[in-house]
Amino acid sequence: MPDALLVLSTCASAEEAARIARSLVESRLAACVNIVPSIRSVYRWRDMIEDAAECLLIVKTNQTRLPALQAELARLHSYEVPEILAVPVAAGAESYLAWLASALDFPEDDG
Repeated sequence: MPDALLVLSTCASAEEAARIARSLVESRLAACVNIVPSIRSVYRWRDMIEDAAECLLIVKTNQTRLPALQAELARLHSYEVPEILAVPVAAGAESYLAWLASALDFPEDDG
């Protein structure tokens, strides 16, 4: 069974979503981040019903990277309480899962 995860998080703008996505991939906390540019979220916040345009991040990572990813996502995010939901991947193409694992590995030092 793979230890791959999909992490879902919404962002207030496309610019914020792109900034967070790039940072997560550059730091190898995510192998890939999809940005769904236009979603509409209806939710309860501070006893009010909110209706907001947002972007959705779909982050591909693994169990090992999750704690650091959560910390980095919270640090970079503009929301007081950012959405961070990790969903386990039950199955997938072996070649894709192997690529995902390799994209999260840090290159070994040669020296």
